Amino acid sequence: MANKQVFPTKGNLIAAKKSNALAKMGYELMDRKRNILTREMMELVEDVRMLREQITETYHRAYQALQEANITQGVITDLAEAIPIDNGIHVTYHSVMGVEIPKVHYDQNSQNKLVFCYGMEKTNSKLDYAYECFHEVKKLTITLVEVENGVYRLANAIRKSQKRANALKNIVIPGFEHDIKFITEALEEKEREEFSRQKVIKSTKGKQ
Repeated sequence: MANKQVFPTKGNLIAAKKSNALAKMGYELMDRKRNILTREMMELVEDVRMLREQITETYHRAYQALQEANITQGVITDLAEAIPIDNGIHVTYHSVMGVEIPKVHYDQNSQNKLVFCYGMEKTNSKLDYAYECFHEVKKLTITLVEVENGVYRLANAIRKSQKRANALKNIVIPGFEHDIKFITEALEEKEREEFSRQKVIKSTKGKQ
């Protein structure tokens, strides 16, 4: 902005000061938004860490239970195919400083009540336990997807806010301040010249 031609007029000075004030306000808002989003993201990051540890243990337990079920039942592919597709998931969004954060909802009946979808006469407790473990894996996966997606969206918004804040702080605001200084100095110089001119005219008239 320093290379831009600015005409030193009072109107341009007022406009530059107004734009500079708006730019500073914008920087403060961006900085505040970035801090709020960062705090929100850090809370979710801790949740992600805990969920990943939990889901790793649950997956290990589930696959071990599946292996035991396969050993005692034989390969249980037919029984697995009897389990229906779960359509009880839907997504809504809530806004955090203009960032849309997903909220994954799981059908309450499916979430709170474990329903066995295969016949009990040809199965055993090993298979039931494996089914229960994978049901827990599903719930944890849904929660992890929700939280990780929220972290990704917040991190992306933080990067954009940081970029805009830096642009305002390092480019836009200094540019306006340069213009204000240039116009102010030019107007003051013009006023001094006008004062000197009026003084010379007055002195000339006095001599006449």
